[in-house]
Amino acid sequence: MNRREALFSSLGIATTLSVSTAFANQTSGRSTTLKDARRLQDSTLLVDQLDGSAMTDEYLDMLESAGVDIWQGHGMSSFSNATTMLNFFDKHSKRLVLVKSVRDIRQAHQDGKIGYLVGWQSATYLTDETDSWGLPPIENLRTFWELGLRICGLIYNNTTVFGGGSLDPTLGLSRSGRRLVEQIHKQRIVLDVGGHTGDQTSYDAIAMSKGVPIICSHTNLRAIADNPRNMPDKMIEQIAATGGVIGVTAVNDFHARSRKDEKTRLTPQVGLDKHLDQYDYLKRLVGVDHIGLGCDFMYGRADLTQTNPLLWPPDAYSAVPPAEMFMVKGYEKITELPNVTQGLMQRGWTDDEIRKVLGGNWMRVYEQVWGV
Repeated sequence: MNRREALFSSLGIATTLSVSTAFANQTSGRSTTLKDARRLQDSTLLVDQLDGSAMTDEYLDMLESAGVDIWQGHGMSSFSNATTMLNFFDKHSKRLVLVKSVRDIRQAHQDGKIGYLVGWQSATYLTDETDSWGLPPIENLRTFWELGLRICGLIYNNTTVFGGGSLDPTLGLSRSGRRLVEQIHKQRIVLDVGGHTGDQTSYDAIAMSKGVPIICSHTNLRAIADNPRNMPDKMIEQIAATGGVIGVTAVNDFHARSRKDEKTRLTPQVGLDKHLDQYDYLKRLVGVDHIGLGCDFMYGRADLTQTNPLLWPPDAYSAVPPAEMFMVKGYEKITELPNVTQGLMQRGWTDDEIRKVLGGNWMRVYEQVWGV
């Protein structure tokens, strides 16, 4: 029996059995309603970690409706983009504020505003901003930190000057990549590995990060779906060992599309049970203190969900699904988050455990890296 089979066995799951069916059979939850779930959400500071949805009035309405307190997006990727975003914050100053510290987050919550937290999925933005003095691109990290960058991923799928992406899993950190990791920690930015970043590059970065919690902001489980975008148990355990957190996405492909499905055009849309299985598996593997929301919604971004080949390289592991099948059924937009909360309650998760997943674990990492 291999390690993966042993873990499934400990959960009462045969490897040939539907995971969602097995989890549903082996958990005993409590009777609850969506109103109960929403009350639980309102009792904690809720972090929507990594959400690339369009910055519009409509999406602000949706975030407020869902009870979101912190929206972590991936803006501020260039100086011109930063200007556009700052203008948006000015226009919506009664509802939305840029946050750069734990104190800012708590103040935004007290003021009844959504706090926008800047994070990058790739550090290649650094190489886009150079100057005539020939400073190394990594030196630009300080400037973006001043603008609000507080979470930094290394690579988005494809290999860069810093190391290997998820499609090149055996390539490690380059010399520039090691320098970047050092600067990220020096600047007290949260390091984001795994997911889009390749396996060996992620392991190299973790090995350099002694005493610092690091995260994977948005991913799913390779033990359930053998997808190169998902994370293996070994990496999850190493991130947890740093005190870090793994964010779980709502993306349908990452729940159900494996390497063997490479030539299949579309992935059938799975139900909410498949999504809840991810939390149950992580809880048994590394404990509830290392699980968070990493939704990865892209509402209002037709350029990404329907036409951008970089999301799902067809020659790698997926074709772009139509918009209605892009996310897990029952969790297709942020306003359906109470469905997830209710599902965890019904599976026997305690209120305190769910509060950690909804935002408490992310806040702990922020405090450890940025300070209070």
